[in-house]
Amino acid sequence: MTPSVVTYALDRLADLGIGHVFGVPGDYSFPINDAVEVHPRLSWVPSANELNAAYAADGYARRRGAAVVCTTYGVGELSALNGLMGAMAERLPVFHLVGTPSLRIVRQGLICHHTLGDRAYDRFEAISASASCVSARLTPDNVVVELERVIDKALEESRPAYLTFPMDLALMPITGTPIQGSPIGAIHQHASVEGELEAVLDLLETRIRAASKPVVLPTITLKRFGLVKTFERFLNASGLAYATTPMDKGLLSEEHPAFLGMYNGARSTPAALRGVVEDADLVVDFGGLVLEDLNTGLWSGSLDPKTIIAMHADWVQAGHQVFTSVSISDVLIGITKRLEQSSTRHCLWDDHRPVHPDPILPLQGEQHQPTDSSSFYPRLQGFLRPNDVLVSDTGTCLLKLNAIRLPSGVDMESQTLWSSIGWGTPAALGCALADPERRVVLVTGDGAHQLTVQEVGVMGFMQIKPVVIVLNNGLYGVEALISETGHAYNVLPAWRYADIPAALGCQGWWCGRATTVAELEQSLAAINAHQGAAYLEVMIPAEESQPLAEEVIETMHQTTTPDASLPSASNGNEGAF
Repeated sequence: MTPSVVTYALDRLADLGIGHVFGVPGDYSFPINDAVEVHPRLSWVPSANELNAAYAADGYARRRGAAVVCTTYGVGELSALNGLMGAMAERLPVFHLVGTPSLRIVRQGLICHHTLGDRAYDRFEAISASASCVSARLTPDNVVVELERVIDKALEESRPAYLTFPMDLALMPITGTPIQGSPIGAIHQHASVEGELEAVLDLLETRIRAASKPVVLPTITLKRFGLVKTFERFLNASGLAYATTPMDKGLLSEEHPAFLGMYNGARSTPAALRGVVEDADLVVDFGGLVLEDLNTGLWSGSLDPKTIIAMHADWVQAGHQVFTSVSISDVLIGITKRLEQSSTRHCLWDDHRPVHPDPILPLQGEQHQPTDSSSFYPRLQGFLRPNDVLVSDTGTCLLKLNAIRLPSGVDMESQTLWSSIGWGTPAALGCALADPERRVVLVTGDGAHQLTVQEVGVMGFMQIKPVVIVLNNGLYGVEALISETGHAYNVLPAWRYADIPAALGCQGWWCGRATTVAELEQSLAAINAHQGAAYLEVMIPAEESQPLAEEVIETMHQTTTPDASLPSASNGNEGAF
C-alpha cells in the first residue's frame, strides 16, 4: 500500500533512529498527530507546551543524534521558536513538523483561526524557517525528493529543519518511489574539495611539527558530527594535550591523560591553564572556538589570532588564510591518518603536562551547618556515577559546575551559547528518553525551574527515572549576579518544590528537601539507594548572589561611554568575574 505524505515522512525520520515525537496536538496538525499515534517505531510525548517540546527535542537530539518536534500552525509553531533557535545555536538537527490549513481553505480564501484574519496563510513560514537551516512544504509529488534534500542538509549542518504539511495533502498518497533510509551513524558530511583538503592537511601537519607549545581546543561541534572517538585517535596519534571551554565540558572523560582542564579566560581551572593556552604558539581549534562572553570569562582571555587554526563545520581559517568546502570530518580523519603514519609525535601527557587539572573538590561544611554552594558541589561530585548524564540548566549552577572535576564516564549537557533559562528541565526529559540506559542528573536553579516545571509531570507520565536537583535561593540568581544593584524583579514566588512531583502525578519518586549539610548527605545517599526517580530541593542562601563588581558588569554590558584617556584592551577586561 502506498504511504501517505505524512506517514512516509515519519517513516524516513524513524529510519534515522528517532523513536519519539515531542509536541502539543492541534487541529491543523491532526494528520501528523494521528500518524504518530499508530506508527510502529514512534511514540508521542505529550509536552506541556510547545516551548518545552522544543527544549526536550534539543535534549533528545544531543543524545540520539536527531529529534522531532510537532506543533500546529501559527500559535504552536511560534511558541516553539525559542527552543528551536537554541537548537540552531547549539547545532542540533531537530525536525520541526507543522500542520497547516488545507489547500482547499487557502484556494477559497477562507478566514480561519490561528491567523490574523487577512488571508495571508504563509505569514508564519518565513519566521519559522529562520529557526532552521533548511525548510520545505511537503506535497504528494515532492515529498520523496524534498525529504532527502532536507535530511541531508539538516545532518550536514547539524541544525534544525522546518517541514510543513497542508492538512489535505498530508493525507494523500505519495507519487514517488519510497526510499529506505539509514541510521544517522551511516550518514556523513558532504565530501571536501580535494585540493582544499590537501592544503589544509599540509598546513596542519607543518604547523603541528613546528610548534613547541601547542594546545588543542576541541568543541561540541565534534560531538554533533559524531567525531569524538576520531578526536581521541587524533590525540593518541599527535601526543598533543587539550583543554575544553565551558561549552565543551565533558567532551571526553576528564580522566583522559591528555586533559589539561577548562579554559575560561580569567576563570580558567586550574588558573595556570590560562597562561598555557594564551602563550601557546599553536592553538588547534576543532569546531570553531566561540569567543562568547560566558565561554571566555566575560571576554577576559587574550588569544593571539595568529596562533589559531580554526576548523569550522565546513571551512578552515588560519590567520588570513581561509579554506572553503572542507568538512571538519575529512580534516580530522585526514590529519589523524597522517600523524598515525608519522614517527614524529609531541608528548605532553603525564609528567610532561604543562599543568594538571584540578583534583576532586574537597568537602566543606559541618553537618549542622546550612547548605550552600561550597557544601553542595563537592558532594554532588561524589554523588555522580561513572555512566551518568549531567544536565545543567542555564544560571549560576552552570558557572559553579564548570569548576568541578567530572568522574570518569560522566557526560555533561548544557546550553552555554543560547543560555535560555528553563531549558534544563525539558532537556533532561529528552536526554532520558533518548539514552534510557543512563541515569540523567539535572541541576537547575529555582528561577529556571519555575519556567518549565510542567515537564516534571511528563517525566512521570513517560515513566523515566531522572534525578532532579533544584537549588532554591528564592530568586533569579544569575540575573542578580549581573545587576548593578539588587532588584525586586529578581525575587521569585516561594514554592514547595519537594511537593511538585506528587502534585503533577509522579508515582514512586523519592522526594525531599535539604537545609543542612547532614540532610544533604542523607538525601544523596537515599537517592542512590532508590531504584526510581528522585527530586531534591536544596536550599542555597540568597546572599550568595551578590552583584558582581561594577567594572565586570560594564565589561559584559558595555553601556557606559568609554574613557578616551584609558588605553583600549584588544580582548576584553582582564578582571572577569
